[in-house]
Amino acid sequence: MAVLPDLLAPGLVTVFCGSAAGAASARRGLPYAGPGNKFWPMLHETGLTPRLFAPEDYRFLLGLGIGLTDVNKTQSGADTDLTPEGDDVGAVVAKIEKYQPKLLTFTAKRPAQVFMKAVFGRGKIDYGLQPERIGAMSIMILPSSSGLAIRWWEPKWWHDAADLHRELRRELRR
Repeated sequence: MAVLPDLLAPGLVTVFCGSAAGAASARRGLPYAGPGNKFWPMLHETGLTPRLFAPEDYRFLLGLGIGLTDVNKTQSGADTDLTPEGDDVGAVVAKIEKYQPKLLTFTAKRPAQVFMKAVFGRGKIDYGLQPERIGAMSIMILPSSSGLAIRWWEPKWWHDAADLHRELRRELRR
């Protein structure tokens, strides 16, 4: 059973994909709910949300063309708490095929590494837009918004993802 449900629907521009629900998110039943998590502030800072959303507002993301999922839906906690048995890349691929977003954006390196190795056989990854695609869908890797990952934090990549989201959204409207 999933710790947190996905937020997915047809017509999405971007799906943000994390590792798994953090401890605070699992307790509250809400995505990116840790007090030090930068996910919601970054969505607002980059202009992806019209105001600063609280975790309780997550369902409003669908109206902005944004969805949420995780590589590991059955475990929770910090990345160091997760085991590979909980990772399900096949489920992520099935969701991509079903909902066909234009951009899959990983919110940390761990889920991106798991996905890129399983799907493309690639071990080394860097932040930013990736050369691989799945059909028409682009793939982007961002630094983790978790407060536990502060030493890798760089908001530039989040701004780049927001710019790409807006560009793809404009293309869909044409």
